[in-house]
Amino acid sequence: MGRMQGQVALVTGGGDGIGRAVVGRYVREGAKVIVLERDKRLAEEVEERYPERVAAVIGDARDPATHVAATECALTVFGRLDTYVGNVGVYDYGAKLDDLELAELPGNFHELFATNVLGYLLGVRAASSALRANRGSVILTGSSSGSYAGGGGALYVASKHAVVGLVRQLAYEFAPDVRVNGIAPGATRTGLTGVAALGGDRRLREETGLLDGIAKTIPLGFVSEPEHHTGLYVALACPADTGFVTGAVLPSDGGLEVRGRRAARPTALEQP
Repeated sequence: MGRMQGQVALVTGGGDGIGRAVVGRYVREGAKVIVLERDKRLAEEVEERYPERVAAVIGDARDPATHVAATECALTVFGRLDTYVGNVGVYDYGAKLDDLELAELPGNFHELFATNVLGYLLGVRAASSALRANRGSVILTGSSSGSYAGGGGALYVASKHAVVGLVRQLAYEFAPDVRVNGIAPGATRTGLTGVAALGGDRRLREETGLLDGIAKTIPLGFVSEPEHHTGLYVALACPADTGFVTGAVLPSDGGLEVRGRRAARPTALEQP
């Protein structure tokens, strides 16, 4: 018997990357899982991989009806909901504010924040009653960019700081019925895509040069795989392990906090 025996979890973005790894780990720990995924092929793949343990709902995380359908699927198919994992996100591939066309900025902002922040608000709101009924748990995927600059551009970094605030406020609002926590992964080889106008056709796992450069800044010396983070998702879903933890954002970033300050450029007086 695993640590999540008898639990039912809902994982958004569960068809690929960290979400897919969390689904696999939850199943191995004894849970049944609803996967919310907009890519039909990925949704079908994860269902076929875990027959009778996983049910998929196809839809866009920016659509309120999609979240209602996912929660209803959990209650109809598996009879309950214990853990909600918000994991959908898009990236801006480090686009600096000065590089964004002024007229296009509102559209880029709304697309990124609607996915990275509004998608979490919609999902938690749709699942809140079911989670309260079982004194459940909410886990939101943040990022090291929620604490540090330079891991993305202005839009992405701002959205991940917003997720930190969301974790804290929802932990306050939902106590004592539901624990709300976050996990902040560092650079990870996933299929993370960009906003349509900012790398929408790119996949982070394919950006070898970018990831190799990032690895040099990480104290542990490597870029993570999705599976490196899954133990934290299990721990936060288990009241026996983390029953007194809420409002926390746990780092899983290879030690960025201890890397020191970025080296400053020498001033004119310091030039050799």
